[in-house]
Amino acid sequence: MALELTDSNFKAEVLDSNQLSVVDFWAEWCGPCRAIGPVIEELSKDYAGKVKIGKVNVDHNPQVSTNYGITSIPAILFIKNGEVVDKIVGAQPKANFVKKIEALK
Repeated sequence: MALELTDSNFKAEVLDSNQLSVVDFWAEWCGPCRAIGPVIEELSKDYAGKVKIGKVNVDHNPQVSTNYGITSIPAILFIKNGEVVDKIVGAQPKANFVKKIEALK
C-alpha cells in the first residue's frame, strides 16, 4: 500500500531516504486523482522495498504542497536524494510511470 505522506513525515520518509520516491499529490474531490489511485497502489506493490511510493493529500498537508509549488493535481513528483528529478502532471497510464521509475531508480 502507498505510504501516507504528511507535512510532518515527508522529510523523514522522502527527503532523507536514499531510495527513489514517487509522490502523488492528490485530493479526494479530484476525479483524475481518483482515476490514478489504483495505478499508484499497484506501483507500490510492484516496487515494494525498491522504490518508495507515497501519496500527499493536498487538502490536509498544505505545507509540503506549497513547498513544491503544486498548483495542478494529480501531480506526481519523482524525488531522489532530496531533489525532484522528474514530474508528471495529470492522469497517465501505468506504463508511463513504470518507464520513468525504471529510468530513475
